[in-house]
Amino acid sequence: MGSTPAVDELRRAQRAEGPATVLAIGTANPANCVAQEDYADFYCRVTNTGHVDGLKHKLNALCVSASGSQKRFFYHTEEMISAHPEFVDRAKQSLDARLEVAAAAVPELAASAAARAVEKWGRPAADITHLVVTTNAGAHAPGADVRLAALLGLRPTVRRTMIHLNGCSAGAAALRLAKDLAENSRGARVLVACVELTVLSFREPDRAHTVTCQALFGDGAGAVIVGADAVRPVEHPMFEIVSVGQTLIPGTEHVITMQLTEHGLDGDIAAKELVPLAADNVEQCLHDALGPLCLDGGEWNDLFWVVHPGSPLILDHIERALGLKQGKLAASRKVLREYGNMLGSTLIFVLDEQRRRMEEEGDGAEWGVMMGFGPGFTIETMVLHAPERRNKN
Repeated sequence: MGSTPAVDELRRAQRAEGPATVLAIGTANPANCVAQEDYADFYCRVTNTGHVDGLKHKLNALCVSASGSQKRFFYHTEEMISAHPEFVDRAKQSLDARLEVAAAAVPELAASAAARAVEKWGRPAADITHLVVTTNAGAHAPGADVRLAALLGLRPTVRRTMIHLNGCSAGAAALRLAKDLAENSRGARVLVACVELTVLSFREPDRAHTVTCQALFGDGAGAVIVGADAVRPVEHPMFEIVSVGQTLIPGTEHVITMQLTEHGLDGDIAAKELVPLAADNVEQCLHDALGPLCLDGGEWNDLFWVVHPGSPLILDHIERALGLKQGKLAASRKVLREYGNMLGSTLIFVLDEQRRRMEEEGDGAEWGVMMGFGPGFTIETMVLHAPERRNKN
């Protein structure tokens, strides 16, 4: 066979030279938008529960006063729910019908966000080498990744990965995977698409948890193109993904749970435990992430922040625990206000809002942290570096 290169030489040739970077971001929402002040009327009308004592008042209070949101977007409409009465009747099985709706809608919404990211990226979609799709709304194979690849015109050789049921940490988990793919595959361009539809969990108010969830969650899709060794002058890195980490807080497996049932997507949130858990553990996760980089010796206010806005209470507790100045979590609060909690895709919206603030308003430091929260109680931590800020500071 003749002489062959050593394995370590092959590995060096296969790896990228520089760190994974965020090259483009795109977001999208369904057309149906419902103001929070109108949602209680919408929900009670669609589920035929206006007669339930105290329900509308409680839901309206959660929507208007406690959610931190002004409006939310939904793929499901009043007409769709009317055509599927099994969605609001727990006596009837509805999983198959919900999955059928999601199978068509998830890749379409993901394609809207991804097409915007590709346009901003400036290179052909066919240059995408890896595709990572994450959703809590789906359970098919071939799945949303195959349909999305076809909609975007990706090559048949694109390397696809599907991630299901990672809850609100799905966007961070997908970006963590994208970093590994980009840095270990020279020339790789990874498209991350995170799309969430609440049609799988829309149902009648069977318990308090259901009412709370109906007041918080909305639909949306976020897409990010990740790659190392930017091709100038076409590509323009926004953020370098310097390091990533994941921590499951021991003994919290019950705090956030999700499962597919014959009635759709179900689960539970131990809200009273969840809020302090974030504040009590976030600082240690930051030390673990920033310590090896010698970046944890300063003020937390010296960093920019991309934090999943699970609720205003969670953000308030994190601010107090870290001593953050007012406005440090402004990107998270704005996304929550404008879109609600879109589960895993929310963090991509926050990343895009932070990018906008840094580019248009000069808001932001050179170094920052992204944090996502997921099932059990999982904290995803990502250290980001904004290379353009170095030249401005």
